[in-house]
Amino acid sequence: MGVRYEIRVQGHIGQAWSRWFDDLTVEELDDGSTCLRGDLPDQAALHGLLKKIRDLGMTLFSVQRLDPDEAGFDRLEGGK
Repeated sequence: MGVRYEIRVQGHIGQAWSRWFDDLTVEELDDGSTCLRGDLPDQAALHGLLKKIRDLGMTLFSVQRLDPDEAGFDRLEGGK
């Protein structure tokens, strides 16, 4: 198991991008941003994901390392 992250970007990107973003959960938020959540195996994977975001010209709002028991994560991941 890796480390759980929550990454927020500007705009809505749609569920179809989940696979391209290492199968992270994609949640479109009411404020017009998108939240990507899930486990990444290591720092190299995190940097690779951030590179994809940069290469797409997306605006990065935040990157947050989540506590494994973070409220709402299991609900979004179907209990994983």
